[in-house]
Formats: sequence, C-alpha cells, structure tokens
Amino acid sequence: MAVGETGASAGTAVENQAAEAIQAFMPDARAYWVTSSIIAWNVSDQEGSSVCLYASRGAALHLSPANRGIQGYDSKVELQPEHAGLPESVTEKFPFISCYRAFRVPSSVDVASLVKCQLVVASFSADGKHTDVTGLQLPGVLDDMFAYTGPLGAVFSEEAVSLHLWAPTAQEVSVCFFDGPVGPVLETLQLKEFNGVWSITGPRDWENRYYLYEVDVYHPSKALVEKVLADDPYARGLSANGERTWLVDINCETMKPPSWDELADEKPKLDSFSDITIYELHIRDFSAHDSTVDCNSRGGFQAFTYQDSAGMQHLQKLSDAGLTHVHLLPSFHFAGVDDIKSNWKCVDECELAKFPPGSYMQQAAIAAIKEEDPYNWGYNPVLWGVPKGSYASNPDGPSRIIEYRQMVQALNRIGLRVVMDVVYNHLNSSGPFGITSVLDKIVPGYYVRRDIKGQIENSAAMNNTASEHFMVDRLIVDDLLNWAVNYKVDGFRFDLMGHIMKRTMMRAKYVLQSLTRDAHGVDGSKIYLYGEGWDFGEVARNQRGINGSQLNMSGTRIGSFNDRMRDAVNGGNPFGNPLQQGFTTGLFLQPNGFYQGNEADTRAALATYADHIQIGLAGNLRDYVLISHTGEAKKGSEMYTFDGLPVSYTSSPIETINYVSAHDNETLFDVIGLKTLTDVSVDERCRINLLASSMMALSQGIPFFHAGDEILRSKSIDRDSYNSGDWFNKLDFSYETNNWGVGLPPSEKNEDNWPLIKPRLENPFFKPAKRHILAVLESFVDILKIRYSSPLFRLSTASDTKQRVQFHNTGPSAIPGVIVMSIEDAQNDSPQMAQLDANFSHVVVVFNVCPHEVSMDIPALASMALELHPVQVNSSDALVRQSAYEAATGRFTVPRRTASVFVEPRR
Repeated sequence: MAVGETGASAGTAVENQAAEAIQAFMPDARAYWVTSSIIAWNVSDQEGSSVCLYASRGAALHLSPANRGIQGYDSKVELQPEHAGLPESVTEKFPFISCYRAFRVPSSVDVASLVKCQLVVASFSADGKHTDVTGLQLPGVLDDMFAYTGPLGAVFSEEAVSLHLWAPTAQEVSVCFFDGPVGPVLETLQLKEFNGVWSITGPRDWENRYYLYEVDVYHPSKALVEKVLADDPYARGLSANGERTWLVDINCETMKPPSWDELADEKPKLDSFSDITIYELHIRDFSAHDSTVDCNSRGGFQAFTYQDSAGMQHLQKLSDAGLTHVHLLPSFHFAGVDDIKSNWKCVDECELAKFPPGSYMQQAAIAAIKEEDPYNWGYNPVLWGVPKGSYASNPDGPSRIIEYRQMVQALNRIGLRVVMDVVYNHLNSSGPFGITSVLDKIVPGYYVRRDIKGQIENSAAMNNTASEHFMVDRLIVDDLLNWAVNYKVDGFRFDLMGHIMKRTMMRAKYVLQSLTRDAHGVDGSKIYLYGEGWDFGEVARNQRGINGSQLNMSGTRIGSFNDRMRDAVNGGNPFGNPLQQGFTTGLFLQPNGFYQGNEADTRAALATYADHIQIGLAGNLRDYVLISHTGEAKKGSEMYTFDGLPVSYTSSPIETINYVSAHDNETLFDVIGLKTLTDVSVDERCRINLLASSMMALSQGIPFFHAGDEILRSKSIDRDSYNSGDWFNKLDFSYETNNWGVGLPPSEKNEDNWPLIKPRLENPFFKPAKRHILAVLESFVDILKIRYSSPLFRLSTASDTKQRVQFHNTGPSAIPGVIVMSIEDAQNDSPQMAQLDANFSHVVVVFNVCPHEVSMDIPALASMALELHPVQVNSSDALVRQSAYEAATGRFTVPRRTASVFVEPRR
C-alpha cells in the first residue's frame, strides 16, 4: 500500500474494540489533505515532536491502551514539516486554514490508494507519546488528483450505453439492475476504475432499465467501511421517490412533446435583461384550488397546459400587460412530499372552513398531516437533475420529463419565459443511510462543507454544499446545462447564492450564455441569472473564498435581491418586531402605537427610508449620487442601512431584483395588515398594497412579484408557509377570496405572534371583498402597462440611469412621505444623450404614501407639457384620475396613497 510500517493483523474482537475506540478518540477531522503532497494541520509545534499519517483499509484504527500511539493500521507514513508553509494555491482555495502548519507527504506514497482508507494523523512528543490525533478532510487532495472533465452519468451511442461514476474514495463499485421501478434485482455488474472514475459499457437494450450503484466506501461519519446503494448523481430519470435511477435517453423522440425541438423559435421576445419582470409561483399553489383544471392535473406540471383555465387566463392577462418571466419554486427531485399520490393525506377543507377566522383548529389539522400531505416548497434537494415526481401524473417512467417540457412550452406560448429555482447550497440528507442521501453516500465528506472540526455546516438549513470543490462546481454547472438545454429553461434563481462561490456563478453564467440555437437549440444570451446574495454563516466575509454575496456580485451582470428597498418600503426587517413600520405602512405619518422613537426620530427614519427607496428606484447603483435627507450629496454606496451595510452595491440596473414580498416571510397584504394602524380601512390597505407594488414596477432594475401580490394574497399572516399545506397557501384565481382569516397560522413559526395576529384575523373589516381584489388587479395591470409603455422605465446601463433619473423632493426640506422621480429623454439624438422613447420625452412619477392628498411645487419641472399617463387617465381608480400638474409653477397634486405617472408626449 504505502511506504512505512505494517500493523499487526487483528481478530474480530479487536476490530470491534477498535470501532468503539475510534469514536471515543477521533470525533473530529481537524487536518486537511490539501494536495497530493501537503497535509495542513493546526497542531502545536514542539521541539522534537513528530507527525505521522495512518491508514486502514478496513477501518480498524484505534488508540493503544498504553497511550503509545495508533494501532490497527495497514500503513504508517512519517510526515515532514514544510517550513515554507502552505502554498498560495491552497490558501486561496482554503483561506480559513491559511495559518495552519504544512506537512509534506513523501513522493513515494500511493496517495490514490490511501484516500480509500480510514485515515488519521497523530502527533508525538519527543518521548514518543502521542499528543494529538485527528481525522482528515480530503476535498483538497481529491481535487488535486482526481479533478475530472470527462463523461459522467449515462452516455448513449447507437450501439451501446456506458455508465460513469466519479468516486475516487470508493473501494468497489457495482451497478444493480432491477426489474422495473419496484421489481427484484436482475443482475449486478462490477465497474472498473480509472483515475477515480468507475465505468462500465453495455448493450443499448440497457435503456429504460432501473438501476442503483452499490458502493463500498469508508464513511467518516460512522468510522466504518459501508456498502451503500445510491442513485446516480447524474440521473436524468427516476422511479417514484428516487428509489431507483431510470436509465433514460432524454433526447430520444418519445421524450419530447410535439414541436419541442422548434421551441427556440417560439420563445417570447427579450431584447434586454432590463426588460424583465418576474412573477414568483409555486407549482402546486398555481392550480391546487383551480376547479377549471381537471382534478387529476391540479397541483402539477400538466395544469399549465390548460390554456383556458382560470390560472392560465390570469397569467395571460399579466403577460399581455408586460410580465416576462414566471419563476417556479423548486421543481427538481426534493424530499418532503411523497411522489405516490395514493399515500397522501389531506384535510377536509369544508370542515376547516367552519372554524372561526382566528381559530387554532385549522393549523392543528394541517400540522397533524404535514409530513404526509402533498405540500412543500421544495427546498430539500435530493437530486438536482430530474423533475419532481409528485408534480407528474406518474412518477415512474417518462411522465415527469414530458410534462415538465409541456409546462415550459405552454408558458412560453403565452409570452412567459420560465425561471427555475435551483437549490445548490445544501442537501436534504448526508451519511451512508437513507434514500434522500445520494452525494454523501458516494464520496463521503466531499460534496458537503465542513467546519474546522469536520462537522457538516448547517447555516444554509442543513448539509451545506461546497462549491469551492472542483467536482461540486462541475456538478452545479452541468446541472444548469441539463435544465437549459434539455428543458429549455430561460433563467435560474439561486437559493442562498451567497453560499455559492462567485467563481461557480461566473462559470455558470459564461457556460450558459455561450449556448447557441444552432449547436444547442437554445439562445444562451437570453438566460438570466439571479439569486439571494445574503452574506452569513461560515462563508461570510469571504472566509471560504470569494462568495456570491451582494457586494461581491457587483459588475457580474448577475442579479441579487434588494432587501434594502424591501425593508424601507415595509419597515424593519423579516426578523425584527412585526409591528415596525416603514415608508408605506405608516411610519411617522400614521403611527400604529409601536414605539420607534419620538416624532423627530420617526420623521428622520422615514426620510432615511425615502433615501434608500430612491437609490433602489435608480437601480440600486453604488455610484448613483442622491441629495440625501441631510442635504449632503452622497453615492448610494456611501449611505448605510440601520445595520451598517452599504445601501447600494450594483454596477448595472440589471443586477438588482427589486421586491417587497416573496415566498419567504409574510405576503405583502399580510405585512400591511400587521404594520398599519388597526383603524386603517381595508380600502386604504388595498391602496398601500398597490402603491408598494408600483414602486417595484416603476423602478430601474428587475421588478419581482410574489404570486398573488396583485390580488391581495394572504396566508392568514403565516410568516413561513413552506409546509403549511394547500390551506394556508391557497391562490384563488376566481378572485372570490384572498385567503385572509382562514385560522391562526401554524404554531411552528408563528405562535409567538398569535396575540398580534388573532384580533386582526377576527376583525371583519380587515378582509377584502371580491371588488377590492378585482380593483387592485386592474390597477396592477395598469402599472405593468405603464412600465412597458416607455423604455425610460427599463434603462439598461448605469450611465443612462445616472444621466436620466433624478429625484426632486430631497434634502432637509423634503415633504415627508413623497418621492418625486423624473426620467429624461433627449429631444433629439445628441452626443450627450440618445433618444430612447419615440412617444415621450419626459416621465415624472410621484409616489405619495401620505394618508392625505399632497400638492407640491417642483420648479425644476415647471413649464413642461406634462400630462397624466393615458393608462391612468382611463383607470378605473377614480382617485388616480384626480392627479394633476400645473405647468406654470411645476405643481403636482397627487391623491393619498397613490403613484401618479406624468408624461410629456412628443409633438
């Protein structure tokens, strides 16, 4: 095996003792094998001390009773200190261990064999007594020796099928073929290894078989060599619940709906990423309650093929107004929902409807079956590359593949591109057991990110993945290519993008945007990427390398969610007191009784929020200069949130996703219900809802809306409805109800706030009627039409934004609660400014969040030919039609809680 001593053979009793002892003396893995020749360990440097590496292929290592060292090893290697320290390539990849000592592994050592063993390093004092011992983390050496760019998964040719599995630490690998999705084993065949990749080639009639890999591999979590059964990480088909991988050629004609190969010709027009507006939608929410969809198709992929359904007609209405993209919550194979529909348990909604609006009975009924019902958001990834079986008519065979493609096709045909929500930052499970553990079964400890003691990091929910490792990065990019090419997905939203390395994000962008219609049937230049750039956990402040956080992604042309604008509009943040008010919810102007400071404090806070919103309206550009409420001219990056973070961070408007609500946290209507003064009427809450949405729709950047924002959607004030069933997540495209007051939200995430929530749900004056829902929907459609009536609302560059967008009610004398934004176009093309809009030479938007009408003179906007936008002239909202402009003085009159848009038509 390796150069060094050979340990004595041990009998079964000794091996059992060793297995028990190893747990006692080696609960961690504090050393890192970072290259084939270097091990890093933060061990003390004492005179005369030595360090040795031990290996046991059978996992028999244990500590000798006399404290004289390690026993049960097959191989022992003395390591020499590397006084020059760790090489720069290592500290760049693993910055958090840059101060560790470096030890050299002799060149004669068979590293490829050792990485298949149980491994420890031990230090010894000058008198030979061991002073420390720990296991090793192997991703560095695996990347150094086994980084691989060849074929993985199933590869089909005319005559044969080959299987390829990257598993450099495996001792043996076989493939087990089964008789169908639930039948017995037909045969087991051994794979051969070359440089860490195990492969086998067989006849073409292997196609459509079901299989699993059987892998013999050392698992550090158990300190044992385990024989595990695992799906193919590159699976493109599965049986129900991922019990087995289906060996499918996804490109064969039987997997394609009619005209699938011509879909590139039918893609909705997209001239620029600045033209994007996003609508975030959960697949089950879309149709679970839609009686116009066949009951067998509700809640799944097929519901989108019902062109005349209430839901599709609703999406068509939004598309006609300008909406461009539908963002679908996770639709890959995730845990938490059984794929077999006959196993589902459901509540009797007719019975739940009998309980009072503030009752705890509804949530108790949901909680009782939440692990067995058909609902989950899906942020529990198991296998990234296969559509979720519970959304298909049949989880076995081709249905999930064909129906996913039909869904994309149907949405494209009503003018909507499809964004896939991808969750590459964590895995549902790890370890050698359990059907939902795949990657960690095959190469234990590699795909997950571990702390300096070897424990798996869980800051991203559970089992954080490590895209800084070569083959994790590769799997992510390969998976994105799978969805972009094989399913013709038009964009990707990255869950917790900050937990993914920036290098991975940039490589993904380059590879995706290099796709061409001629070579791949896809125009990759139209694929847009965005994600959650939150900077927290073990990756915060680039501790694990430069990560995909908001500040780091500036200049990449990849979008990130703008929480600064969200918090300024709503007030507080999702983790603070739910009564904290913001710019639209009554701060200073209509206090709700929750103390946020004295009158001067709240007025200053309102003005600060106005600054943050104006920066957001200007694309959240870090170099945009605004006259702040103090009167100083400041760049957005020189302003700070109440948490001390720079307000703005983008280099281009397309790098900001402007939003006020998403699937996480309460819906917009529920936020407003919590934060506004309880005496505010439902009519006024509806106006606030529309006003907040209007700020997003009329901003530079990418507006983003949670499904139902436009119809006052409520989840009965549930702050985290990920597992709250169809009941709390209901979307009603008949517009009869908005789902307010369907019981106290589930206790798991909401019980502490029940005393606040209950009286609101029970107050009949909080609940909107159908006329409210329809009125807000119509006005929302109007705002979308206004956005797409002028390219001035969709500027694509920072220079255009800084040159054309101005704010006028600024500085210490600003009227509280009013934002005035103007966007200028050239009268004619000139070297200083190009003409963009053939219809309007100037646009002015006035946002009045005050509970009363406001009139104000803006001298800089006097003597213009401004008039109310034609869409608002014809609006069904009588209040917005009262908006007025007087050219002589530049006076704007805007009704309460209204966004008024004025335009200067070209003559």
